[in-house]
Amino acid sequence: MKRLTLSDYQALAEFRYQIRQFLHFSDRVVKKAGLERGQYQLVLAIKGMPAGARPRIGELAGRLQIRHHSAVELVNRLERGGFVHRERGLDDRREVLLTLTPKGEKVLSELALHHHNELRSSGPSLVAALRRVMRAGNGAGRKRSVASTKE
Repeated sequence: MKRLTLSDYQALAEFRYQIRQFLHFSDRVVKKAGLERGQYQLVLAIKGMPAGARPRIGELAGRLQIRHHSAVELVNRLERGGFVHRERGLDDRREVLLTLTPKGEKVLSELALHHHNELRSSGPSLVAALRRVMRAGNGAGRKRSVASTKE
């Protein structure tokens, strides 16, 4: 097993720092909009579902890496706040699909724009930190390829 060098640890620490900075920004703007972190992540997941996926609680729990009952509670709070709506499936009435309300769409649009702008400004530092982590694991004595030196 390869042993990590001081440079490897520094690269990992910088990457975690850059992630934490973005998450701190995100938490501030989400809270200012009247939502919790998990609620924002859930409405974003509803809007950004991959093609062919259906916005069901189980699917969303998987996307957020949380338990089903935790997703149910997030949905309950979002529904009480007027951000999401539950609908029965047309083909299978047992199926419950989630949709954003106009209020949910508006808040999500504003928050996503803030996040997008923040990533455009802080993203290069985050990407640089990730590249450093990826290079650090390649071994100190090996030469980097021509493609990786043209960053």
